Amino acid sequence: MSKIIKILGTGCPNCKRTEAVVRTVLEELKSDATLIKVEDIQDIMAYDVMSTPAVVIDEKVVIKGRVPSFDEIKELLKINDSCCSETDNSCC
Repeated sequence: MSKIIKILGTGCPNCKRTEAVVRTVLEELKSDATLIKVEDIQDIMAYDVMSTPAVVIDEKVVIKGRVPSFDEIKELLKINDSCCSETDNSCC
């Protein structure tokens, strides 16, 4: 099943940089994840995010209030891919 990644932000420069970082990583990994931009402030607040940009992977807020690095996004995608392993079944 393909991941759903959401970028929460109203369109500020840091939000645009975050989207660019995530897009670049997805292209590099040849991922089939769906990338969605969420710009409506009410929708953003529904994630209990008061500081943007934020990144949500499969409905879990993983970053908020800063632009992530390329390596950080890669690691987060790997962590979420290994979900439901013997040691971590918190997302099953």
